[in-house]
Amino acid sequence: MSSNKFSSSTHLPNHFSGPITVFQERRLSVPATPAGYAALIGAYGLRVPVPRTLSATGERHRIIEEGGWRIYSPRHAPKPSLEGHLTFALKHEGLDLLVLKRLFAATGPGPVENLVRVKPTGAYARRVWFLYEWLTGHRLDLPDAERGAYASVVDPGRQYAARPETSRRHRVKNNLPGTPAFCPLVFRTETLERFAAMELQARAREVVDAVPKDLLARTAAFLLLKDSRSSFAIEGEHPPQDRIQRWGRAVGEAGRRPIDLDELLRLQRIVIGDARFVQLGLRTEGGFVGQRDRESGAPIPDHVSARSEDLASLVEGLIAFDQGAAQQLDPVVAASVIGFGFVYMHPFEDGNGRIHRYLIHHALARRGFNPPGVVFPVSAAVLERIDDYRAALEDYSQRLLPVVDWEPTGNGNVRVLNDTGDCYRFFDATPQTEFLYGCVQQTVERDLPEEAAFLKRHEGFRTALSLLVDMPERVSDLLFRCLHQNGGRLSRRRREREFAALTDNEVERIEAAYRENFQA
Repeated sequence: MSSNKFSSSTHLPNHFSGPITVFQERRLSVPATPAGYAALIGAYGLRVPVPRTLSATGERHRIIEEGGWRIYSPRHAPKPSLEGHLTFALKHEGLDLLVLKRLFAATGPGPVENLVRVKPTGAYARRVWFLYEWLTGHRLDLPDAERGAYASVVDPGRQYAARPETSRRHRVKNNLPGTPAFCPLVFRTETLERFAAMELQARAREVVDAVPKDLLARTAAFLLLKDSRSSFAIEGEHPPQDRIQRWGRAVGEAGRRPIDLDELLRLQRIVIGDARFVQLGLRTEGGFVGQRDRESGAPIPDHVSARSEDLASLVEGLIAFDQGAAQQLDPVVAASVIGFGFVYMHPFEDGNGRIHRYLIHHALARRGFNPPGVVFPVSAAVLERIDDYRAALEDYSQRLLPVVDWEPTGNGNVRVLNDTGDCYRFFDATPQTEFLYGCVQQTVERDLPEEAAFLKRHEGFRTALSLLVDMPERVSDLLFRCLHQNGGRLSRRRREREFAALTDNEVERIEAAYRENFQA
């Protein structure tokens, strides 16, 4: 048994004896006493990214939510003990697996064993017991539970959960959406509930069903090319057309193959193209996203990637999630967890951003969210919302950076000095999921129908043009682009150069055909 003197019934070490106004640089609007995870982080000195929302108890008899704090009334105040704050956290804040794992490392097994012995039938005690063994991989010195109603490990009304599996030892239902190697969580916010109620998957199929079959293939091809071009543009790259098309073909096959390391390596080779100056495969050095000092070349990171020695287990965990829990979750939630989980760990030297967005396509397609034969141009929506995209990425990166100890290397890279692997296994993916759902909504409700309508009008114009004049497809495409870029009029310069062979009457009839299809 652990020699830790703080049992489940004693006060926390260094506990907060009264109200405070600042907690880890985050101010409270009124003096209040930290509760739940905030109290545990402070009492045990846990180095973790500060949760997006912290809890405290104040003097007012109503709940106040502002500035990243939820301040409860005095009647909510937990007992100043490990049991009290753990119970408060599970009841009011949901699961934060990273905080819990770091907490269990700090307490050792003894206090948790004591907590369960005091309340062997308590639902919260048995959940804590299960989570200790699940997160640490160590079996506590406790006999199997014999009584107590089976309790869900994740509150499915608060956070997205997988199908439950019974753990008879603890008399709980394990509905964690992942494994100890990789298990980000997403809260059920009003925003996500509203998106889910839109039934975007069914609406996308309605849009596609309204497109004539002969136009559907062309619509799909345009959307695929648009997504590929946008994905490169997000990275600030403007590669040649053949490389854009090659990546577009890869995205078009998303969801057809299960994700494993070989598949990720295949995608990296497609993305990189010329690999003479890039190390393919999992990184063997540190990694970061940010800038370098122009004079010294020293790194100035906005995000520090996972340590190279943690990448194998992290990628294995992501693969297990894709093949397991992802099949049971809301498709957009699963796509967000896979995509953003990948980009935060940043396992490759280059190509991570585009593969991150590929994985979003993969998760959506694998669950049949996309209509058959159609790829949502999610990257185009991301590019249009690039500031919101960066904000979603930085939501976790900015909270993670202060707990990563690193030093610069001689080649302008970073070397991480502390154990950070769990920071990439367990994180709150809620804001990233809200952002992605917004992109999917835009794709379904605007981009997909607009692209289909455009191609229908374009086809109508091409048909009318073919009745007026006979010209090669290359020339007719140029003619259309000239009209489209000039508001339906053929400029004098174009009439005198590329289309000098057209008569004035033909030009007038061609412009009328354009107006009939695009300006009606």
